[in-house]
Amino acid sequence: MILDWQYWYGPEHDALGELRTHVSQRRAELDTKRTKMNARADAEREVRDLTAELRRAQSRLPDQREIADLLSNVAASARAVGLEIVLFRQKPELYHDFYAEVPVEMQMRGTYHEVALFLDRVRRLDRIVNVGDIQLRKPHLEGDQMMLDAACTTTTFRFLDEAERQRLQEEKKKKAAGKTT
Repeated sequence: MILDWQYWYGPEHDALGELRTHVSQRRAELDTKRTKMNARADAEREVRDLTAELRRAQSRLPDQREIADLLSNVAASARAVGLEIVLFRQKPELYHDFYAEVPVEMQMRGTYHEVALFLDRVRRLDRIVNVGDIQLRKPHLEGDQMMLDAACTTTTFRFLDEAERQRLQEEKKKKAAGKTT
């Protein structure tokens, strides 16, 4: 019996122990790889979601050639509700890392209700347009309506194309180099 153990069962038992250890290590490696694979799948899903979100954002921000149409739509929205446009002047764009703000100074004349309708129409545009610095002045009666002068700044945004981003980066580098000398 001792000889059986020493020559037959003992080596088999040791080999079985080694195999069990080897299987445990392989299972641990498999679990690690599955975890990495799941993390990669989650990361790929997140990249797809972020890409789709970027496309949605880009569709809401006009590019350079769409700006004129968008500004025309803003002006048409004011006229459609009965406002008289006194001033509609595009100001210089303000550049940021990947987008530009396109501000437009507006002055209008009409009733408070017409101004509110205009703001509501701007809110409903397909593109992002912020209205700020709203001023209501000089209320006066014209017939049976209370008229007022309204002024505001409408701001839309557009993505910079690659050439514009490169030019902006070069200008930043030149400014930084000019400050260090």
